[in-house]
Amino acid sequence: MEQIKISKAGTADVETVRAIGRETFFESFAKDNTEADMKKYLDENFSAEKIAAELGHPGSIFYVVWDGQKPVGYLKVNTEQAQTDLQEKDSLEIERIYVLSAYQGKKVGQLLYEKALEVALGLHKTSIWLGVWEQNSRAIKFYFNNGFRAFDKHVFKVGEDEQMDFLMRKRL
Repeated sequence: MEQIKISKAGTADVETVRAIGRETFFESFAKDNTEADMKKYLDENFSAEKIAAELGHPGSIFYVVWDGQKPVGYLKVNTEQAQTDLQEKDSLEIERIYVLSAYQGKKVGQLLYEKALEVALGLHKTSIWLGVWEQNSRAIKFYFNNGFRAFDKHVFKVGEDEQMDFLMRKRL
């Protein structure tokens, strides 16, 4: 690793966020999904138009993590009406912490989590919550070790496949 830094992403960063989002999601989940379901999910959720709309939403904040000039992951957090499930005024949702597989286990995800925590505290939120696939034991352990506890479940659709996510929350 050259020099890891985190920068806030804006509407000019559509292609960076789109590319790193597609790559990290594919790396993490292609082996567990059909090619058709992956293609549909990636096309629907990582198009330039969709990412531009997300980057422009006032309730969403993105950060990209860089190794020198190379983007290696990103964070998306949501507040209030941008949240996907709870939409509680006093909570912050971590919608995505995605890191390239080559950088997993190197504290890059932890840095992004700490950025989310910093944002939540700066906005005077009383809790952080997220959804994590029930079969993603590595991510579940990561969040558990950072103080999150499961409180509910919801369906997360990858293409046509309905998968179950644990909803996890940490009180601040």
